[in-house]
Amino acid sequence: MSGPDLALAEAPKPLPPQLLAEFAGTAALLCAVIGSGVMAERLSAGNMGVALLANTLATVFALYVLIEVLGPVSGAHFNPLVTLVLWSKSRSAQEIRAHKAILFIASQLLGAVAGAWLAHAMFDMNVLQFSTKLRSGWGQWLAEAVATGGLILVVLRAPAAKAPALVACYIGAAYWFTASTSFANPAAVLGRMLTDTFAGIAPASAAGFLAGQAAGALAGACLHRWLGAPQATAQA
Repeated sequence: MSGPDLALAEAPKPLPPQLLAEFAGTAALLCAVIGSGVMAERLSAGNMGVALLANTLATVFALYVLIEVLGPVSGAHFNPLVTLVLWSKSRSAQEIRAHKAILFIASQLLGAVAGAWLAHAMFDMNVLQFSTKLRSGWGQWLAEAVATGGLILVVLRAPAAKAPALVACYIGAAYWFTASTSFANPAAVLGRMLTDTFAGIAPASAAGFLAGQAAGALAGACLHRWLGAPQATAQA
């Protein structure tokens, strides 16, 4: 999820380590989201506010660490929409090849599934399950558009050195100011469809979330363009 400087640009790094980084990073992120949700629900004695706070903090810390550690390898997208936006904004066909973007997205989606299953295994739950938690309505869909638009704007405009902290802080804040608790990631929707826990989302609710996220990503990319290049980039 780091900025364009660490995107899918062609580099000396071979492709397999980058795909592994996207797989492992997305898996770890979903494991943190789902696992912390399970732990928070078990320990909060029914206090949903405490459970959400614990879930938020674990997600923020995990996201920051994962971007710092894996950003130099793959750019730490962990999100198909981040990959697509950076691909669409590349300056040339050589900078981000379409097949590479597709492989990144495939790695992210597989990682999301693996992360959900890993969380279940750690807590001695059935590995294979589907969520029954409905999350629907215009408010939730609008919240996903806002959360995703803000995320894309941060990714595109954050200075590379500050991107891990800024992305993690934004997601942590959006957990609380959006009605949907800020999924902002199609891979997260997939992983959370596969868990009938605190963090889950019913498959029937997924389409609305995905549509909101796609609209938000487009809005975030457009807003970035209308704002012009960040000052540091313009000076460079």
